[in-house]
Amino acid sequence: MHYSGSVYRPPSEAYSLIVQVTLGCSHNKCAFCNMYKDKQFSIVDIEQVMGDLAWARERYSRIERIFLADGDALILPMEHLLRILHYIRENIPECTRVTTYASPKSILRKTPEELRALYEAGLSMGYLGLETGNEALLQKINKGVTVTQQIEAAQKLKASGMKLSVTAINGLGGTEDWESHAVDTAKALSAMRADYIALLTLRIYTGTPMAEWVREGKLTQPNPMELIRETRLLLSEIDSPGAVFRSNHASNYLVLAGTLNQDRRALIEKCDAALQGDVALRKYVELGR
Repeated sequence: MHYSGSVYRPPSEAYSLIVQVTLGCSHNKCAFCNMYKDKQFSIVDIEQVMGDLAWARERYSRIERIFLADGDALILPMEHLLRILHYIRENIPECTRVTTYASPKSILRKTPEELRALYEAGLSMGYLGLETGNEALLQKINKGVTVTQQIEAAQKLKASGMKLSVTAINGLGGTEDWESHAVDTAKALSAMRADYIALLTLRIYTGTPMAEWVREGKLTQPNPMELIRETRLLLSEIDSPGAVFRSNHASNYLVLAGTLNQDRRALIEKCDAALQGDVALRKYVELGR
């Protein structure tokens, strides 16, 4: 297998075969992100990709899940994607799931017919980074798309038959804009109707524009209790029946897991237990785990 530079994957792909079909991120300009700074975006030669798949097939008796890396494999030409997916279907028949990060721009560039063809060929889910549903904040972090485009892309991917997993970042607005970030993100997530919603927590990475904002006093990082308060507000505003909600990333202070909307009250009550002084839970949160 060929791997170049740092390789990232969603937490749920921990046991998947990771195949690099692109290097880096096609956008790679988000103010909070330090991923893929060690490489320039490029498309991996298709023959190398096919060789990697053949190599894995020879060495592993069972490959049940495959994640197409790096930051946005969906940007590949259709002929590349279909060739990869057809090989997996024909030569790795036990594989039940093929997934990839999917940027809003790459989704919108594909026609509904093309997305449907990818789904029928075996691409089962895309991971989309919403980050925030607040228009001003989305532009500030230089995501490169509008909230409307994010929602359109999510709905377009869902219409193809693929499952949709969306991430948002708790604390992204700092203490200054936490309410508008939480409320608007809940609205956007409600419109997207994702199958999975993952709430991460803002981390500040050296060398990013956001690190400079913090240093200059333009952004104040919320403390753990302020983050839980923000999560509670988002949960109280969201309307996404059937979506599996997770806040169990390594970055999160409070682990939450449930299915919306049926478990929303229980999730909010767990937030309240921390905010209102449940001693054991509050200590757990303040320690960061």
